[in-house]
Amino acid sequence: MTRLDETLPFIPVRFAVLAVSDTRTLETDASGATLAARISAAGHILVDRRIATDDIAAIRGAVEEWIADPEIDVVITTGGTGFTGRDVTPEAIEPLFDKRMDGFSVVFHRLSFEKIGTSTVQSRAVAGLAGTTFIFVIPGSTGACKDAWDGIIGPQFDYRSQPCNFVEIMPRLDEHLKRGKLRG
Repeated sequence: MTRLDETLPFIPVRFAVLAVSDTRTLETDASGATLAARISAAGHILVDRRIATDDIAAIRGAVEEWIADPEIDVVITTGGTGFTGRDVTPEAIEPLFDKRMDGFSVVFHRLSFEKIGTSTVQSRAVAGLAGTTFIFVIPGSTGACKDAWDGIIGPQFDYRSQPCNFVEIMPRLDEHLKRGKLRG
């Protein structure tokens, strides 16, 4: 079980949030606002927050811009993870991954199942690493955003979380980039 070691310092991490929707604006985007509030309340830095339409090029373009920005450590997208024709966020983001984080989807669905039962199978939540940027692709409901942040993302980006967390490995994320191509 995760526990906090209060003797360690808190280290703020820099986030960007992208809501994927054809109908929302920054003012009406409750899911992005939920994530932004949780990021700030935890003591992290929200560097950017945007809306992108349900379009592969628009989604990928925003995320690629953030991957290239050394001021952003983590990207969270919300929305577009279902099965309808407009749900294309995983298709936009997965090709950017250097490494997949398969455990994220497993844990997310476990947490989600406790709240919404078998409806969790309608989400294609995924995560991975692109260069040195963590990327999380989560559903567009505020409940899903709360579950993902409270149950996984928040604890993993708190340096005090034990037995391990993402913050402690961040200085070494570019090792595979320094060696060149990933080895299979």
